[in-house]
Parts: sequence; structure tokens; C-alpha cells
Amino acid sequence: MSTFADYFSILGTSVGLTYLLILTLLEIVLGIDNIIFISIITDNLPKNKQRSARLIGLSLALLIRIVMLSLVSWIMTLDREPLFSVSSYSFTAHSLVLLIGGLFLIYKSVGEMHASVKGTAHDTKSKANTTFSAAVTQIVIVDFIFSFDSVISAIGMTNDIAHEAHGNPLVIIVLSVLISMLVMMLFSGPISKFINERPTIKMIALSFLVAIGVMLIAEGFGEHMQKGYIYFALVYALIVEMLNLRMRKNQNK
Repeated sequence: MSTFADYFSILGTSVGLTYLLILTLLEIVLGIDNIIFISIITDNLPKNKQRSARLIGLSLALLIRIVMLSLVSWIMTLDREPLFSVSSYSFTAHSLVLLIGGLFLIYKSVGEMHASVKGTAHDTKSKANTTFSAAVTQIVIVDFIFSFDSVISAIGMTNDIAHEAHGNPLVIIVLSVLISMLVMMLFSGPISKFINERPTIKMIALSFLVAIGVMLIAEGFGEHMQKGYIYFALVYALIVEMLNLRMRKNQNK
């Protein structure tokens, strides 16, 4: 019978600590799209409610991921048995979550783009129509969608760790999720402020969310896409826009 110390013994090995570091960095990277969505959704709330909504949203994301980890055996079966088929495509419970999540992400992002282009994104009426509970509900939906990505990636990375080091790999996964969420809570405020105070950066962030939504739909149809390409495009676009901002600032001097 395993003792409490047995579960944490894996952290006393170099392999365990290496996996913890790598997995924590992966969780932070996978959480970028989550933070961007939360930043944009909470910007529609009054200023005095934005921080609370961000913290509640990220806390719920942490809770959802821990619950999913406790049900990991069941989650891994969601991608095995097709529920139904349409033409040559078979749809599992996992693929349906990806499809619905992708459509929701595109719908919300395009809606925010439309409001920004029309100039109604920051007016008083728009903020009044966005309730705190509605914002938190939307954050929970997206947290649930992105948590699938996070949990499955984490399980895939730690599949062989039990053969390399003694201990339970689930400890590493839970710790990496906890650490990454604390980091995201710490930086969510500055990131939100940075995005929402710069309309062009916000438009790039929304375009990134649309691309993530398209990727989720493609994966729902069984077409695997490398997420790294989308992250590279985002970073590249942000670097170009930062240079543009710097150039305009120098021209106005």
C-alpha cells in the first residue's frame, strides 16, 4: 500500500523535477489562449469587477483541470468509441467537445471583432449588458474546452515517467497545473491591461482566438494541426505590431 511519502518521492529525482519544469512551461503556454479570452471577456465588465472575474475564471479553470485529472481514465476513453458517423467522419465525445468549443470560440471572437470595428466594444450600454455571471459562465465554458487540451497533453508527456523514476506521475501533473495557474493569476491583470488598451493588439489577439477555434474544429473532424504554427504566427504578428507602435510613438515626438 502506497504511503503519502511514496506519492511525492518522484520529486526527489532529477527525472521528476525535469518533467515538472517542462510540464509547467507547457501548461503556461497552453494557457495563453485562455488568458487572452478571459482578458477580452472581462474587458466588457465595469472596471471594479474585472479583477474578480479574472480570478474567479482562473480559479474555476484550476478546479476543472483537477477534477478532470481525477477522472483521467474516463477522459481517455472519450476518444475511443465513436458516437455516430456522418459520411466518412466518425465523431466521438471528445471530437464533439472540440467542435462545439471551436464554434463557440469563433462566434465570441468574431462578435468582439465586429463590436470593435463598429466602435461599440467599450460603450456604456455594452458594459451594462454584460453581467458578471454571464462573463464567468463564458470563461467556464472555454476553461472546460481548453482543459481537455491541457490534461491530455500532460498525460501523454508523463506516460513513461513511471518507468524512469519511482513515484506517481499524477503528482507532477497536479503540481504543474497549480504552479502554472498561480503564474497566470499573477500576470493576468497586466496582460489584460496591455491587450485592452491597444486596439490593434486586441484585434491580433481576437484573430488568434479565431485561428484556435478553426484548429479545434479541424481536430474535431480528425485533422490534426500543429498548434505551434499558430503560436509562432501570433508572436510574429505581435513583434511586427510592437515595432509599428514604437515607430508611431517616435513619429509623434
